[in-house]
Amino acid sequence: MKEPFDKDKMFECMFDEVTSKILAELEYGGKELSYLAKMSGISEDQVRKQLSYLMDYEFIKEHTTNGKTIFSADAEKLSEIIEKDENFDTAVDGLTKMDSYLN
Repeated sequence: MKEPFDKDKMFECMFDEVTSKILAELEYGGKELSYLAKMSGISEDQVRKQLSYLMDYEFIKEHTTNGKTIFSADAEKLSEIIEKDENFDTAVDGLTKMDSYLN
């Protein structure tokens, strides 16, 4: 059985500048590895490296279709980790309160 993921490391991966661009591309469906590499300006091997921790815990999945490597994100799982974070709730509450003062 796989040990639980490190939440801090997961957030670090998700909010990395390059990884966040890749995740944004995966938001609406799977994308070819070659496209992700070109779009992010890194090699295909680097894309795999950037996503490796997320793949270890199946937040990102890799499969082959018609000879092409496709990456897809489990958007529900990614959203869930953020929504369940106490710091996220505190930040949202703070922004809501600030917005109420501004309006």
